[in-house]
Amino acid sequence: MARWIEPVTLGGDTVTLEPLGAQHREALAEACVDGDLHQLWYTFVPGPETVGDYIDTALHGREHGGEMPFAVRDNASGTVIGATRYCHVDEPNRRLEIGYTWYAERFQRSAVNTECKRLLLGHAFETLDAIAVEFRTHWHNRASRAAIARLGAKQDGVLRNHQVSADGLYRDTVVFSIINLEWPAVRQNLDFRLRRGVR
Repeated sequence: MARWIEPVTLGGDTVTLEPLGAQHREALAEACVDGDLHQLWYTFVPGPETVGDYIDTALHGREHGGEMPFAVRDNASGTVIGATRYCHVDEPNRRLEIGYTWYAERFQRSAVNTECKRLLLGHAFETLDAIAVEFRTHWHNRASRAAIARLGAKQDGVLRNHQVSADGLYRDTVVFSIINLEWPAVRQNLDFRLRRGVR
C-alpha cells in the first residue's frame, strides 16, 4: 500500500528540492559552516562533524516516521545549500508540518526560501490534498517568525514550555498554519513575490 508522503523531486526556477541522501553529506557540511549556523542556540542546524548523524536521523524518519527530508540545490551553481523537510505527518487528518529548514547564510534573505516554500506548499495542497500545513519555530527565532508570516501563514498560538533543550532550557514554540481554503490566495501572493524578486 502506497504511503501518503513519498519521495519526490520538486523543481523551481531558483532551486530544486531532491530527496535527501548520504550523497549530500559533503555539500551540507560545507553549507552549515557558511554563517556558523550550527552555533545558533535557538534552532538546530548540524555542524560539519554531525551532518552524517543528521542525515541518518532524517532517513530513519523517512522510513519509519512518515517524514520526507529534502536537500535544497541552487540551480545556478548546482550546489546543495541547505535542507528542509515534511515532518509531523498526520496522514489520517491530511495535515503535515514544513520544518527543519536551513540554508547557507549567503542564500538567506533571497528568493530561495520563498521558492522552497512555494514548491512544498504547492505539492502539499495540490498533489497530496492536505487540509493544513503547519510551521513551528522558537519564540526567540524572530527572523524565522517574520519569514513564516511573510509566506501568508497565520499564527495559531504559542506552546509554552513545549520542549526542553539539551542544555536544560525550556522552549516556547510558536505555531503557524496555512489551511487549504487559504492556499489560492497564498499561492497568488508567493507567485507575485517571486515574479517581482521580493523575498
